[in-house]
Amino acid sequence: MRFKSEKIGGYQIFAVTGTNTVSFAIDFDSADTAHLLGFAIERIDLEENERYFLYGFKVFEEIVPIPDETTLVTTFNHPVQSFVHDDFTAKPGRAYEYLFYPLKGKPKNIDRTEPPIPIAVRTELLFSKLEHDVFFNRGVASSQAYKREFGNRRPDDLEEPKRQQALDWLSRDLDEALLKFIGQAKRGDTLLCCFYEFRYEPVAVALKKAIDDQVKVRIIIDAKKNEIRDKITGEIIKQSFPRTENLELVQRQGFPDDAIILREAQPSNIQHNKFMVWLEGNGDDAKPNAVWTGSTNLSIGGIHGQTNVGHWLRNPDIATAFRDYWRLLAYDPGSKGKDDPDSARKTAELRRSVGGINKTPATISDIPLGVTPVFSPRAGTGMLELYAQLLDSAERLACITLAFGISKVFKERLADNSVSSHLAFFLLEKEDRPNSSSTTPFVALNSRNNVYEAWGSFLREPLHRWAKETSAGRLGLNQHVSFIHSKFLLRDPLSADPIVVTGSANFSEPSTTSNDENMLIIRGDLRTADIYFTEFNRLFFHYYFRSVQEVMSRHPGRGDTSKTGFSAFLTPDDSWLKKYTVGSLRRKRVEVFAHMAGFEKTE
Repeated sequence: MRFKSEKIGGYQIFAVTGTNTVSFAIDFDSADTAHLLGFAIERIDLEENERYFLYGFKVFEEIVPIPDETTLVTTFNHPVQSFVHDDFTAKPGRAYEYLFYPLKGKPKNIDRTEPPIPIAVRTELLFSKLEHDVFFNRGVASSQAYKREFGNRRPDDLEEPKRQQALDWLSRDLDEALLKFIGQAKRGDTLLCCFYEFRYEPVAVALKKAIDDQVKVRIIIDAKKNEIRDKITGEIIKQSFPRTENLELVQRQGFPDDAIILREAQPSNIQHNKFMVWLEGNGDDAKPNAVWTGSTNLSIGGIHGQTNVGHWLRNPDIATAFRDYWRLLAYDPGSKGKDDPDSARKTAELRRSVGGINKTPATISDIPLGVTPVFSPRAGTGMLELYAQLLDSAERLACITLAFGISKVFKERLADNSVSSHLAFFLLEKEDRPNSSSTTPFVALNSRNNVYEAWGSFLREPLHRWAKETSAGRLGLNQHVSFIHSKFLLRDPLSADPIVVTGSANFSEPSTTSNDENMLIIRGDLRTADIYFTEFNRLFFHYYFRSVQEVMSRHPGRGDTSKTGFSAFLTPDDSWLKKYTVGSLRRKRVEVFAHMAGFEKTE
């Protein structure tokens, strides 16, 4: 939801709420900011009878000259020196009032006479009866919070109940939502499932229980034979993945044979879907009602480690399209391998069949209001080109998460952008750097193109008051992708016409033309856009700080902390305002909020 305050003292607060997240911006164009030290921020929660000042991350050196990881301060004395702020500790479906107090003067003699600017907000319900519910896991095992709570220890190394508390913290509500989606199917209903990784015991247990309760459950799993053999002996040196572990779980849980369908064709590609369709009834007239989709693999690392999202969609038409896609894959269509003499024809036929399930847009103007599903593999890279258009054509802001690098198509589109273009935020698994073994010229996107990148990183050593951290990989939760696994794109999320793209595909050519994938294009749904936008903020700026520190650690003396804003200390005067000059990144971020549409009315 979107809110704005009254204008007080020339300041006006804008707020966007998700389920657990609230993002703020302060319009200061008509305010007297001379001698402004920043803002103390107070949060009031009447439901829990709480009233306190939010905790701060930086301190005045005059007050705390040697901060360390035990230092704990609030914004009452150590204000936020920013016109953009986020609260990631809110609870779903909760009304809050925030008061922003402009502080002036000196660190040891703060002037608190300026009137506060109040703003009332309400967060979104976690589980609603609306068309969309969206569930993000924490996705930040590399964090100060995990260090404080669990000492950077693997969940399996913790004693109960601490182990379960760690898993719950990492999953947030993603685990619960998955199980709740399965639990809605009653006796006589149908669940059609399609999973790349099927290695998460609690979900397998829930699906087996559904079968025992007379729910018709049919599960397509990736069973591609892609083992690696010794070139001389022929001995298997690496088992097929995820086939081996998928089949082990199926056997361990005792699934009946007719519940499991092996996706073995197209062995060079992956069955990368992670969706379920709930149908009322179990015959030919069974009614498709809802879809679970998103980026979350059914594995410990998918749910508790890397960043992931689950999307619950209550839309019979879209559920019908997913059912039709499932039925197509259930026949295991496509080439049977490199020795298949009819391989090219079968692959082409698969792409034609998938592309024929529903009409997909060719241009942005073709995207209708509502939800459009996109299934893969499909002929050509038209959808990838469309995603690039969405990134490049935003009026004020585009955001994207990329687990496996930046597509050439995206770079070609954004390379000619300038500092006067819209903001584009890229959240990556790894830093986009030149590859010494590549013969293709490296194209960098950076602030000159108005593109800002963050990537999976963690504090390897203590830094001022920040403690040494760990990562999902070091916790044993993930192997290949430790940080960023979500796949979503936002185009002008705070406008009256936001577009959200979300699903399983990695915004790459293989995910468009080769792999089994699904995506949703959601246009005009402000609530959905707000949830994705605030969660993107949470993830991007968590890792942005760490990414900058990683670069600076490789180049001692290169980083100017006065420009990056990542000093441990607040400035003792109003010189921090220089970061908000017209045309700067920080000023543009404020303007994104100040121009947003669709405000809620508050009592």
